[in-house]
Amino acid sequence: MIDRVVRYGVIGRGRSWPALALRRGISCILFAAAPAAYSQDAIAEGPAPESDKTEIKFTLEGGINAVAETNLYWNLADKFAPSADFDSDTQWLEIYAKPGVELTHTLDGSGEIYGGFSVVASTTLGTDAFDKSDTGRVTIEEAFLGFRTGTVETGQFDLSAGAQELKLGTGMLISNGASNGFERGAVKLGPRKAWERTIIARYRKKGLTTTAFFIDPNELASNNTKTHSVGADIRYDLDRTDFVGVTYVNVLQSGAPYPQAAPAGVGPPNFLDGGRDGLNAISFYGLVHPAKGSLPGFYIGLDGAYEWNGRIDLEAWGGRVKIGHAWNDKPWRPDLSYSYQTFSGDDPDTPELERFDPLHYEGSPASWATGSKAALVFINSNVQSHQLTLRTMPSPRDFLTLRAAHIRVNEQRSPIQFGQATRLEITDELGSVISGVTANHLADDFFVEYTRILTPNIFLTGGFSISVPGKGIEHAFGGDAPNWTGGFVNVVVNF
Repeated sequence: MIDRVVRYGVIGRGRSWPALALRRGISCILFAAAPAAYSQDAIAEGPAPESDKTEIKFTLEGGINAVAETNLYWNLADKFAPSADFDSDTQWLEIYAKPGVELTHTLDGSGEIYGGFSVVASTTLGTDAFDKSDTGRVTIEEAFLGFRTGTVETGQFDLSAGAQELKLGTGMLISNGASNGFERGAVKLGPRKAWERTIIARYRKKGLTTTAFFIDPNELASNNTKTHSVGADIRYDLDRTDFVGVTYVNVLQSGAPYPQAAPAGVGPPNFLDGGRDGLNAISFYGLVHPAKGSLPGFYIGLDGAYEWNGRIDLEAWGGRVKIGHAWNDKPWRPDLSYSYQTFSGDDPDTPELERFDPLHYEGSPASWATGSKAALVFINSNVQSHQLTLRTMPSPRDFLTLRAAHIRVNEQRSPIQFGQATRLEITDELGSVISGVTANHLADDFFVEYTRILTPNIFLTGGFSISVPGKGIEHAFGGDAPNWTGGFVNVVVNF
């Protein structure tokens, strides 16, 4: 038996599937949808400015989410760890509140000082998908101060520091700065997203934005990998909808381990303590509408990343291509898209390490999740997926989204990393699953989600999803594995 706990260092909704799941996926989808039906002016704001130079705004965000799951993880726990007494059928309730305050003070001239402070109180009642029961915490979310001067038209400099959010590009590597779930509760709602410590310097001029940053994620006390990173991002907005950019990240320090396939894939994987330490990553991203005259609704998105670390002989890659069309002049305003995303896994036939590290990616189905149910299980490493998404808008207050995903492994007999920020105890019984699968097809996921805007500040969402296991899971299971199903209903407020 391998008596150790593997502490994976991915923070999240994100991936919302948050820390272990959607990483704010639910709330992110709700808040992103609202502007399509209501202008920002309709959103209730805090008190009027105290003076001509100082503006103070109070904010409140919160939610309650009821979740039910059946045959969690295709009942693999019953097969491989029956003594763990893990209940594959469970229901729980999540609640969170996030009060905050934002302040802006205009200085003489063109400069201004700004800042923000907020806390998150979250709890889970019942037992969640990761076997955590009746738990919760109150933590500081945002606590930052900044200074900016100039204008975007002529050139604006912006410097800020503290606990705040930072998302670069489409969120492939840098987005979710905080962990949810485990002792903090609210694993599905995922209310935390701000980094614990940041220094962010930006320069904007018209469509150009350059960013330099230092980030330290807000990790769980029970799983703090002490990951600190620096980097830079250059983005150019071609117009209101189209953009291109490139990001560089260097991990200054980290205790997050990396799994490495056993030689020829025989036996349990090796674990490199502090494997993330010293990682370098460069990524590019873009979204364009190439035929705005003849096909104004047609769009193409492209993302790619290359990672290297000479200290552990690592080279890895990942990326996504997305093609879609939105018919904004048609009833229900349908938006149909196809995407293919893939992330390298470690090749068991080479001594080098090819495992992709998704770092702090946005893990919601609307962003970078690999599937819907499967996103609770597989992070973006050694997986690929074909995904179809149909978004519709039956009315200005109603949003209906359908998603389907075909999920496969890239390298057989190579570690498939379970969970986002998951601590997983490796035993002889679980070794065959963690070491990889012997067939590429992992699962097919189907997800339907409906959102109703009750008021400009209150959103109701319900969803149902099913994951059908593929041959890779069934071979590990030793036969026909059951379908994994689940649903949720939540109400989120945002003032």
